[in-house]
Amino acid sequence: MIWTTGAARTARRIATAAALGGGGLTALGAITYGLLIAEAAVARRIVGQPHGLNGPDSDGLYGDTYPGEPIRMAVLGDSTSVGLGLTDPADTPAVIIAHGVAAVAERPVRLSVVGLSGAASADLGVQVDRALEARPEIAIIFVGANDVTTATLPARAVGHLQKAVRRLRDAGVEVVVGTCPDLGTVRPIAQPLRWVTRRWSRQLAAAQTVAVVEAGGRTVAFADLLGPEFETNPAEMFGPDRFHPSARGYSQAAYAVLPSVCAALGLWPGPEPVRVEGSQYLLAAMAVEEPGTEVTATHVAGRAVGPHGRWAALLRRKPGPMTSG
Repeated sequence: MIWTTGAARTARRIATAAALGGGGLTALGAITYGLLIAEAAVARRIVGQPHGLNGPDSDGLYGDTYPGEPIRMAVLGDSTSVGLGLTDPADTPAVIIAHGVAAVAERPVRLSVVGLSGAASADLGVQVDRALEARPEIAIIFVGANDVTTATLPARAVGHLQKAVRRLRDAGVEVVVGTCPDLGTVRPIAQPLRWVTRRWSRQLAAAQTVAVVEAGGRTVAFADLLGPEFETNPAEMFGPDRFHPSARGYSQAAYAVLPSVCAALGLWPGPEPVRVEGSQYLLAAMAVEEPGTEVTATHVAGRAVGPHGRWAALLRRKPGPMTSG
């Protein structure tokens, strides 16, 4: 609980700096920024090259055997959004989610993937422009890892993400954000910087959660969702470059997000999740310790804001493949 309380304070400080338009100082210090940049450069030289530069083309209509008007879905963000390193579109997170939504809704899904490998939060503005052209009903964003590896000031990264979510919500789009994954599982990043990136990743994820909830979206924590299996079976869970996930690793990310996407669309078919209500700052810190948890805004006693900030709900769902019926 001591770490969680400290993480809540850090998330609040970063989110506040973003709201005020400041750069925000990392809790890990300026020297660490320089070390991380140097370590990231070494890691990039060590890792191999993935297949292609931006993943397979995944745009299209999925679940076309179902009747009805297609659900319009956009996927934004970094290499996770495009499935970098994969060759079959069916293995990408975007297509897995599209198929899952189509099965649950029993309607086709029109998918538009506007993400880009290497993208950071600062690149979301252009992606939102492209996504809105498709008039999506729901947008899924995977972002954060490149903000860490490029040593972007956390408040600056969070500010860009919050602006993107607000633009989408103002256009009537439901938004689900997969927060920054735990980069401490990446082997080419050596110790002690691997520990630093783990802490940095989680602090950023907590601040992302606060910002997204305030903007009207919902988040899903990746945390160490892939950590245990990546540590135990790195050859199976990582792709050829030892940095990006394999098809199996990407599928775990997709199935973690799928329940929240269905819930945002009013389609959740499973049992009611375990629900915890409280301050958004505390729940954001809790979420980064519990992979697969969703955080969204809520009201307590008819109020959206409490004595310690906006009220939020943390929802624990068991991720996994879903089918209709």
